[in-house]
Amino acid sequence: MIPTDPARYFTRADGSYLFARWGRPIAPVVFGVEDATLATVKGALEAVAALAAHPLAETDPELGANLMMFFCRDWDELTQVPNLDRLVPDLSALVVRLAEAEANQYRIFRFDAEGAIRACFVFLRMDAHLSAVPAETVALSQAVQSILLWSDAAFADTSPLGRLDTGATVLRPEVAAVIRAAYDPAMPAAAGDPSHALRLGARLPRPA
Repeated sequence: MIPTDPARYFTRADGSYLFARWGRPIAPVVFGVEDATLATVKGALEAVAALAAHPLAETDPELGANLMMFFCRDWDELTQVPNLDRLVPDLSALVVRLAEAEANQYRIFRFDAEGAIRACFVFLRMDAHLSAVPAETVALSQAVQSILLWSDAAFADTSPLGRLDTGATVLRPEVAAVIRAAYDPAMPAAAGDPSHALRLGARLPRPA
């Protein structure tokens, strides 16, 4: 196990600390992919949820689906999705910003009264870069980045994924350890104090 400071995963670029995990079972739905890719995405979500020991569900009693993943070729396609503007305020303005930034992915989280994650919307524009990445890698990366409210700088320099000598893409062990620790039943579902990272660190495996 590579020693890690969990605070860096939840300390934002402005220096503030903010942590949140899901406070309810995750009910995913995926739009814009073929059946084979759909199975790959759901398999990645199942693997990451199992790592966190957090349940998946067929439906969410409040929203129907609370983890929505949208794959598109152009950001303008999002404005054609029925009722999406009801779920994502100022959708048209967001689409313009994403297009101007030439972004290929974006995530929006919603939270309950206690600060836990209650919903997540994932938008992926399959540009030349993302289209060249294996579906398994894209799916695992998005599943990892949706399981917790990571900071905006958490993976700016290092991907949460690594590659084995066999060529297989896997979750980095230090990131997997943080996910497991974050979902410890004794840990809070949300935190804004950096002391939370000390509690996370106490639950990480010690280096041999």
